[in-house]
Amino acid sequence: MAKTIEKIDSILERNARVESDKAWEVSKFRRGIIAVATYLLVLYFLILINAPNPYLNAFVPAIAYLLQQGTFPALKKFWLEKTRKK
Repeated sequence: MAKTIEKIDSILERNARVESDKAWEVSKFRRGIIAVATYLLVLYFLILINAPNPYLNAFVPAIAYLLQQGTFPALKKFWLEKTRKK
C-alpha cells in the first residue's frame, strides 16, 4: 500500500512539473522576452554592420517571430483536424 501511494505521489509531482513547463511554453511573457531579445540581438548586429535604420529594421524579425507564434495554434488545429483518423 505504501508503494502505491509513493507511485501516485510521484505521478502527481510529475504531472505538476509537466503542467508548469507547458504553461511556460505558451506564456505571453516568454514570447515577449524572446521577441525583445531577438530585437536587441538583431539591433546590435545591424549597428555593427552600419545598416541603414537599424532601430526600425530590427523590428522585422521580432514581429515575424510574434506573428509566427500567433499562427502556430491555428495551424496545429488545422493539421490535427486533417490528419485525425475518422
